[in-house]
Formats: sequence, C-alpha cells, structure tokens
Amino acid sequence: MKIVALFPESTSSSQLLTKEESLGLVDFLKETDHELILVTDDTEVNQHVEDMEVIISSPFFPAYITKERIEKATNLKMAITAGIGSDHVDIEAAAENGVTVAEVTGSNNESVAEQNVMETLLLLRNYEEGHRQAEEGEWDLPKVGSGAYELLDKTIGIFGFGRIGQLTAERLKPFDVKLQYNDPFRKKDIENKIGIQYVDFDELIRSSDVIIVQSPLTADTENKFDQEALSQMKENAVLVNCARGAIVDKHAVVEAVNEDRIRYGGDVWDPQPAPKSHPWRSLKQTGLTVHYSGMTVEAQERIQKGVQEMLENLMSNTPIREEYIIVNKNKVSHQSYQTNKR
Repeated sequence: MKIVALFPESTSSSQLLTKEESLGLVDFLKETDHELILVTDDTEVNQHVEDMEVIISSPFFPAYITKERIEKATNLKMAITAGIGSDHVDIEAAAENGVTVAEVTGSNNESVAEQNVMETLLLLRNYEEGHRQAEEGEWDLPKVGSGAYELLDKTIGIFGFGRIGQLTAERLKPFDVKLQYNDPFRKKDIENKIGIQYVDFDELIRSSDVIIVQSPLTADTENKFDQEALSQMKENAVLVNCARGAIVDKHAVVEAVNEDRIRYGGDVWDPQPAPKSHPWRSLKQTGLTVHYSGMTVEAQERIQKGVQEMLENLMSNTPIREEYIIVNKNKVSHQSYQTNKR
C-alpha cells in the first residue's frame, strides 16, 4: 500500500506534525511492506496521485484533495486528516468515488477551546497595544485603558456549536458571561446543561459583544461573515476565528478593522499556508497568529495516536472508529458536513 503524507519541514525536533517527525510513521511502518512517501509541498502530491492509496495531511498544512485529484487517484482508498476539519478534501467527490475520509475527532478540542478564551481576553483587554508600548518604549496608559474591557457580563455568541464550541462555552461560563449560540443543529439538551441560549444568526451578530466562530467550513458557512454581517455587529465588538479562514470575508475584515468598527483575532487563514502578500499580514491591533491553536504538544500526541490507529485499522481490515469517519461507503456520514435544519 502506498501512503503519501504531507508535512512541513521544521527545525523543531519536538513537533510531531513535521516531515522530520512525521507522526512517527516511519518507525510505525518500517516493519511492514507498505511504502511511505513524505512530501513537503502540496504540489508534490501530483507526482503520486495516480498510484497513492492513502493521503495524510493536516488542516494546518493541508494537501488539497480536489475533485480533479480524486478522479485521477483511481487507487485512493482513504484521505486521513491529521487533526480536525476536512474541508481541504472535496467531500462530495470523495463520496462519489468511494474514498473514505476520516479525521482524529476530539484530538485538539481542549487546545482550540483554550485558544478561543485566550483570544477573547487578549482582544477585549487591548493587549496588543499594551505590548507594543512596552516593546517600543512608550508609556501611554490612557491609550491602552480606553480600549480595555472586562469579560464580566459580556454577551458571548458562538457560531457553530459542535464539540469545540460547547467546550469553549464551558470554559467561558465561570467568567459570568451571557452565552448564546447559532448552529443548524439545535442542541436543546445541552442548552440547559451549560446555560446557553439558541438565537438565529441575525440576532447573534447584532447582540453579541464577542463572537467566536467554531463551525466547519461548508458551502453554507463560506464567507458567512461578509461585509453585510460585519456591519451588523456592535461597534467595537470582538470576532474570534479559530475555525476556518474562509468562513469570513478577508477583505471585509480588513475594512472593518481598519475603520475601528471591530476587533479581529484568530489563527486561521485562507489559503493556508498564507502568502506573504495576504492582506491580514499588515493588519494592526489584531490577535492574529499562524494556525497553531490545535498544535499543542498534547494535541499532536493525540493526533499521532489517532492517525496510527486508523492506518492499523486499514492494514488489518478492521472498522475505524465511527466518530472518526466523515465519508464512508459513498456516503457523507458526519453531521457537520451534512445540510440540515434545526
């Protein structure tokens, strides 16, 4: 079996999601007769499309498994996401061509939820301006304080209420905030448990002091936060996106931030890796970082175990955990990638 895995090159010896460490796959497969091909750029995948049987990549540094590639990859059995979020795979094309798509569900829930809380606090408290002054030798306290707000009593809106969205709400609850969410699948049982209210999308963007994006990227959510949506947000509201970059209109974000209408932070970009010319790279007073919220040491260890477990299942012809499956037997089986109403 030919397995192709895309990982970036790195000087860090402790990062499992790199070509150098490659999730331990070299050692994992060395006693087998399976072939492992490691590539460091999405374009290199083209050399192996026609005979690869498994493709592995992460949401942080993805191999884009397009419909065109899937149709050429006549031997492809499985696309494994080393992490959570398989929007770099054409889900419908995979289903039509009998390609299994799976990801390590739950591997970085805690890491991303904590990042959401961190971004929220950094943006509310005007941290970047305070840090800039410390770094550049200034001491203009009113300039920092006039833009610093408490989290207490703020209305937090969560767009996308899956596992990470729910965990984010749980982590924020002790701050004595008002919690509300929007999701195509209403979760009434969890509303009472957490103490969160369901609202429609328009109400979410109009009434929230902080909006945290935590939905998958689908045809329904792409560019959901466009110029019109951002214009409906409260003045000086915070928008945190550690989900997928394409859920927001990047040019609308630039306009809203530069006009001091909203504060924006997160770690996801469109495309990824983001080119140096990406308009967000020159944005000031934001909480933007590279896509690393789900790459804590603990999360990478879970991802490694999950990927190796799935390969073991494939090699031994045993079932993969149901919660890992996105597409199986020509069917999109994961709720997040299906269209439904509440």
